[in-house]
Amino acid sequence: MTSGGTTTTARRGAGRHRYAGRITYAVLILFAAGSLFPLVWTAIAASRNTTRLAQTPPPFWFGGNLVRNLRIAWTDANMGTALFNTVLVAGTVAAGTVLFSTLAGFAFAKLRFRFKNLLLLLVIGTMMVPPQLGVVPLYMLIAELSWTDRLQSVVLPTLVSAFGVFFMRQYLVRALPTELVEAARVDGASSWRVVWHVVFPAARPAMAVLGMLTFVLAWNDFFWPIIALTQNGNPTVQVALTGLGRGYIPDQSVIMAGALLGTLPLLLAFVIFGRHIVGGIMTGAVKG
Repeated sequence: MTSGGTTTTARRGAGRHRYAGRITYAVLILFAAGSLFPLVWTAIAASRNTTRLAQTPPPFWFGGNLVRNLRIAWTDANMGTALFNTVLVAGTVAAGTVLFSTLAGFAFAKLRFRFKNLLLLLVIGTMMVPPQLGVVPLYMLIAELSWTDRLQSVVLPTLVSAFGVFFMRQYLVRALPTELVEAARVDGASSWRVVWHVVFPAARPAMAVLGMLTFVLAWNDFFWPIIALTQNGNPTVQVALTGLGRGYIPDQSVIMAGALLGTLPLLLAFVIFGRHIVGGIMTGAVKG
């Protein structure tokens, strides 16, 4: 009787809605304010001038130079071309990384082939190599192919990531039942049909997360693009912003305006696709 009553009570408790208390809301508001402060400060600094930013205490409210500084940053940094290039580069890199990492992750998770564990260790081992070590030979290869200052020099070296392969492999090991793959094989499905109708639907939550992370990393990438691209040729946003910091006395307010222009499209993408990304994460958590 006691066991049955306990089970019934547990079921009733599981169906109730639990509401957050005041402390929870206070902590969430505090973290949200701390997360938004850098963006708000960037907008405030972009609306002022360099003289006001150098004063103590610094300004904590908006000024009247925002439109002027945005216009100067847009013109001086060639921001229109830079934004288009960055969207193209980040989107291509994210799509390629998600596709190839899912295929490789499925192979390491569910297929049987010789030296599978050894190859997986080699893939993971590449994550321990500093990327700075490969800059010189990579640039020599790009120069030999005459790809200097072209977008393919930034896209192709980053189409596959070891982290993406390992991430998708770890997800598919648990989220994709082996019996489901074997049943598709018994029904006569080819390898590509198994991938399209079985693997991709099961891996969709992880693909959404990996795509989001890769897009953000590619958007903010600076080290390799500043070597392979130029500010006056085919710049990305991060390369274009370096042109605003040149001169004897750089205009900090214009630099902040350029940083604001480079951040707004990323925020817009999160606003549009944020619900789908969070939904994908929650779906993956439930399946796991």
